[in-house]
Amino acid sequence: MFALLGRIAVNHPWKVIALWLLAAIAVVGLAPKLTPTTDQSAFLPSHYESIQAMNLQQQFFPDDSTPAALIVVERSDGAALTADDAATTAAVAHDLGGLNIKGVTGIQATPPSENRLIQVIAVQMTKVSDPNDKLQTDAVKKLRDELKHKVDGTELKAGVTGTAAQTLDQTDSAAKGMAIIGIATVVLILVLLLIIFRSPVIALLPIVTIGAVSSTVGGLIAMVAKAFDLKVDSSVSSLLTVVLFGVGTDYILFLMFRYRERLRAGEDPKTAMISAVTRVGEAITSAAGAVIIAFMALTLSTLGMFRALGPALAIAVAVTALAGLTLVPAIVSKLGTKVFWPSKAWQREPRSLLFAALGRGLGRRPGVFAVASGAVLVALSIAGFGFHPTFDMSSGSTSDTAESSVYGKELLKGMPAGATQPSLVYLRSDAPLDQAQLGAYRQALAAATGVGEVASPRLSANGDVAEYQVTLTDQPESDAALATVRGPLRDVAHQAAPAGTVSYVGGLTSVFVDFKAAMEHDYKVVFPVAALLIAVVLALLLRSVVAPWYLMASVGLGFAATLGAAVLVFQRAQGNSGLIFSLPVIMYMFVVALGTDYNILMVARLREESKQGNDPRTAAALSLRHTGPTIAAAGVILAGTFASMMLAGNTVMSQMGFAISVGIAISAFVMAMFFTPALTALLGRRAWWPSRTGRDADRPDDSDWYDESGWQTTQHTYSR
Repeated sequence: MFALLGRIAVNHPWKVIALWLLAAIAVVGLAPKLTPTTDQSAFLPSHYESIQAMNLQQQFFPDDSTPAALIVVERSDGAALTADDAATTAAVAHDLGGLNIKGVTGIQATPPSENRLIQVIAVQMTKVSDPNDKLQTDAVKKLRDELKHKVDGTELKAGVTGTAAQTLDQTDSAAKGMAIIGIATVVLILVLLLIIFRSPVIALLPIVTIGAVSSTVGGLIAMVAKAFDLKVDSSVSSLLTVVLFGVGTDYILFLMFRYRERLRAGEDPKTAMISAVTRVGEAITSAAGAVIIAFMALTLSTLGMFRALGPALAIAVAVTALAGLTLVPAIVSKLGTKVFWPSKAWQREPRSLLFAALGRGLGRRPGVFAVASGAVLVALSIAGFGFHPTFDMSSGSTSDTAESSVYGKELLKGMPAGATQPSLVYLRSDAPLDQAQLGAYRQALAAATGVGEVASPRLSANGDVAEYQVTLTDQPESDAALATVRGPLRDVAHQAAPAGTVSYVGGLTSVFVDFKAAMEHDYKVVFPVAALLIAVVLALLLRSVVAPWYLMASVGLGFAATLGAAVLVFQRAQGNSGLIFSLPVIMYMFVVALGTDYNILMVARLREESKQGNDPRTAAALSLRHTGPTIAAAGVILAGTFASMMLAGNTVMSQMGFAISVGIAISAFVMAMFFTPALTALLGRRAWWPSRTGRDADRPDDSDWYDESGWQTTQHTYSR
């Protein structure tokens, strides 16, 4: 199959290139617009309490909304606000309201806080559901510009915070971060490929080909999202960039290293490329298949964001792998050996002293390598037990100097931390609620631990549904706020509900509480299913029922080690309360799925060397020598690509970038390069059971396998 695919790409390159071009034009032309959403509630199933509360709000209080922005006013000298200051603040609010800023539906100054350190101007805005709609963020920009002029010359200072302002600052931070990531990714790939191949042609090959297919990927994702009504998270575009270039470069490296190897073996360029596709095609396809399965397993998630993210990334990997086996060979077949220009290094076999020495050492003492690499994985895995998830990303998604962050902290001087996003409690009855019931219920809610204030209830038109705005003492996304909603607030809301009524706790914090419960459920379903399916792919690739078990065990150990490394750095060293809640799933997608690529590449070479008659230890030594450079290069590029996310300047991206890059480095340089081949060498021919791979190989005694200099003394020799 892969030989045929290679012959088609090499013998009909222009037809293959034209077919890709036509497909791209067709997909882009027919694809609908991809509209991501930032509404976290859109990702939860309807049976969760937060969603039921939201449905009540939409049904009975459709015009109800928390202020989208809060203007925080305080004295420049930090003193208490005077009566004149309060009057000035009221005048500022009146003047801003008179500007008729587009998207602003109301501006109202509230009384100063009890300690008179701050005063808030509440800003109501037109609701938006499309994250691409800039109505609210443009309004915040206008408010900030006008606010500077209004307080200039007074003894006051003011700034805008709240959800709309946070969205604006987070968007600006994300845009700057993605620009940095994009530039860093391209530069990293160019520099590393120039170092490896000493050729600008190969260095540009991934950039050109992956850039060309990216529009096709985006179009296909939009088609699938529309066909299956998938709620695509706004983070998909940023992840796609890294996945396309990182994975795509890996697959191109797998192919080009084998192409160069066949050229050095004496084959002409066209034959060498056909041989390369034939030999590495199965490994690339299996690796892509494992990644696609891992991503598609996310469709079993109860969270819409992951059900959409899985197919989106699976499409990206599938298209990238197909391009690596068809488009890239077609382009290279037209270039021939000019693809290595101006370097001539492809014409001679490198000495490969490092990987030859490592191969000799592993072949001679596989037990030592297995124990040493395994000890590193186990040690880091133990730290993973300290993992604590957190939803507190309000400050981590933008810089500390952003206006929304600065004045969000200033707001805490005089108001409960939850004022920016109050929780909402709904009490529903079969009959109109009386004032005694409403008052008693409000008192019960106010007495709950972690509750700062409870506003007077609003009643629906027929009086059978009441809405209570509950301000928590902690920031709405903090761990403490989640604990309050999950425990005291929901407990009191349900237990204190009068006879004949039912209550629901909603709001952003409640959504996050349900998110956490949904993710805990997903861990128990998605991870085992994905592991089982990847094991099936490995079994089919290796024709073995033994190898998949220890390979998947090593991948699981690599996942745990990665989580442990993140815990040590961010929770222990930096003192953060926890890691972002979605980090285990993100690690699963990239560390487990992509890290399996390197395992597959290594075991595929181990199987190939064993089929050629080499005994297990020789096969391990030769595999490390020949595949080690490929895995090292691919691992550095992919890990470096994700590490560029740490340059984005916020905690969320830093944690993601660190965890993924470290996980890939562990997968490449510990697991695939040493742990897997060492275990395979120790298991010997049993690793391939029930396949006959390696059964006919000569297997000399361990004692006479190497001479004193460390070189093999059997007929299966290799050069220095």
